[in-house]
Amino acid sequence: MWFLLALSAALFQVLRNMVMKQIGHALDEYINVWGRFTFLLPFTLLMVWGKGIPPLRPGFWTVCLLFACFQIISTLCLSKAFRFSDISIVIPLWKLSIFVLMIFAYFTIHETPSSLGMVGVVISVIGVYALNIQKSRISFWAPLQVLFTDRGLRYTLLAALFYAPSVITIKQAILLSDPYFGVFIGYLLASLLLLPLVLSTSLSHFRRIPRFWKSFFGMGLFASLTSVTQGIAYKLTLSSYVEAVKQVEILFALAIGYAVFQERERVGEILPGCVMMLIGIVLIKLST
Repeated sequence: MWFLLALSAALFQVLRNMVMKQIGHALDEYINVWGRFTFLLPFTLLMVWGKGIPPLRPGFWTVCLLFACFQIISTLCLSKAFRFSDISIVIPLWKLSIFVLMIFAYFTIHETPSSLGMVGVVISVIGVYALNIQKSRISFWAPLQVLFTDRGLRYTLLAALFYAPSVITIKQAILLSDPYFGVFIGYLLASLLLLPLVLSTSLSHFRRIPRFWKSFFGMGLFASLTSVTQGIAYKLTLSSYVEAVKQVEILFALAIGYAVFQERERVGEILPGCVMMLIGIVLIKLST
């Protein structure tokens, strides 16, 4: 069950990112990030209304507040990374965040992958890394060579470091409530905390939001489906397993690009990375 939920989350995430990319070209990264946090709230609120407010265990509000802080920092750092560095360098390095997540999860919530599962995670991450550098036609070590000299990659490192605790805290919020209320409160706090920054830096763009209401509606819908489906998956298995399987979003994005936007990738160049990623995902599935 968790495997299908993780695949669904990956697909919804691709659709969400497609809409965010459109909005990003028209507005700025602050509005983009705040809009992602805010416009998923009506949809998750409907889910909460249908499910009902669950009993809240001690520590719920604390982990939700921590999630909001970690999520804001991670997402804004990633947006800055895309602004200052080429996406071909940022994406492969960002995908290494799963290794950071495994370490954080082991020491904080005591998630211990099986030997087979750990091998699967490692292989899938290497596959995603290889796929991205092959697709971008850069050398294997290129993202690492400029790691300490490129401003955008420093933001990428920060994004990866803060992404891990954001996953752990939202999982804790879900375990202390349920996937619907945990996601709703976590992103409600993130939206409220980010709002003053948006109003102080992007007021002119903020006023243009009604002109893009259809895009924000779509982004909110897909963001809510992503967060809830992955949240349920977090509840059923290890967070590192879910994040590793979610990397199949790259294959979904390639397929959509090929079918919808006629983006003709060189199959021979990306095939090794795709195969490695799929082998890793199969091993993760077998381990559970």
